[in-house]
Amino acid sequence: MGEFKLIKCGKMYNGVQDELQENVEILIKGKIIENVGSNLKCPEGTELIDLQDCTITPGMIDAHVHSQYIDWKTRNHDIVYRGPAWKSMCHLYVARECLYRGFTTIRSIGNSTYEARGSLAAREMIDLGLFPGARMVVTPHYMADVGSHGDHSQYLRTNPDLAEAFAQMTPTIGTGVEFFRHAVRNEIKMGADFIKIMINGGFSTPNDTPDDQQLSDEEIEVIIKTAHELGRTVTAHIYNSEQMMKVAKMGIDGMEHGSLITEDTARYMEEHNIYLVPTFCPYDDIINLNEESLKKKTPQFQEKLRQYSRRLQEGRRVIINSKLRLGYGTDFVAVHNAYENGYEYESWMNSGINPFRILRAATNTNAEILGLSHLIGTIEPGKLADISGWKRNLLTDPKALLDCAFVMKEGQTYETVAVE
Repeated sequence: MGEFKLIKCGKMYNGVQDELQENVEILIKGKIIENVGSNLKCPEGTELIDLQDCTITPGMIDAHVHSQYIDWKTRNHDIVYRGPAWKSMCHLYVARECLYRGFTTIRSIGNSTYEARGSLAAREMIDLGLFPGARMVVTPHYMADVGSHGDHSQYLRTNPDLAEAFAQMTPTIGTGVEFFRHAVRNEIKMGADFIKIMINGGFSTPNDTPDDQQLSDEEIEVIIKTAHELGRTVTAHIYNSEQMMKVAKMGIDGMEHGSLITEDTARYMEEHNIYLVPTFCPYDDIINLNEESLKKKTPQFQEKLRQYSRRLQEGRRVIINSKLRLGYGTDFVAVHNAYENGYEYESWMNSGINPFRILRAATNTNAEILGLSHLIGTIEPGKLADISGWKRNLLTDPKALLDCAFVMKEGQTYETVAVE
């Protein structure tokens, strides 16, 4: 098989212009996009890939994947009863399944226990070409306080001795400025691409709320400062708008969820170019009141969604009408599996967001968020040949990203899998 490949596109979204271009060809040399245009001159022996029945996009990017779980129905069991070998293999499985669905890059968003470092090994094995999978950007462990949303020993709280033993396996869960200064340095030493802070409680855990601030101001400040000194960006698991404003003023790079955001915080984040990965889909069950899907969640998850329904609806409205720099991320730990990335597209479209804003979030903007915009996120000469193809209409079909027809990563094509 020759070094050159030519893709003939039906339509193409390049990640730069908000339009679908027609009569476009993509010439690929090895791993790299050589040229993009019409009627391209090709070297002898160039392999033709006819995708004139597809809309071509940059390889999709999911910026919020819990790649340590392969089945949402057994997640709570797997958190405490599955060992490091299993969880390490899960990272490889999820990365492969994401790739087969047109998502060529994922950001693995962290875990609590020591075995989370399996994500580093999975990242390296995929980069070395030993296993097929989406490119992984990784933080092994998030920074969290004792008893917080990130402290999974709470799932064993009815057996205090076992819970305490489990807590001893959580290297980045603790208390105090010096603890977190060391924790950040150690995670970066081990290979973390970025740092994540668990600031608020959550919806899925039993002992907290999305309004709880679970780290002190001093702890948050030292995490951000230490990470920035070592050249890493910082994102936060966060919901409460007042606390979002607080960490924005501390200089955080971005935030995850932000579901209770208000207008003043949105304006400040816009002005300071702070990104938000809003992870819409996990809250759709209450925003659109789907009782059948809602019942698939744990009782405490359901209860909190009902309690916060009005504020979740208002936060969604603020995000939709904002000019925030939005990234595309799924956060699937209930109802959908971590690799079923296309359901988030459906959620954004059903929320009334312009399809080009969604496509940009899942390509160009996410590449910026992950620090990879020099390599991926757009279809341009010099970028890696990460390319996906879709037969459904991306502009009108909310399920379009659930049905991948073609995927290429770094010039190599892979099989595809449709969710539905």
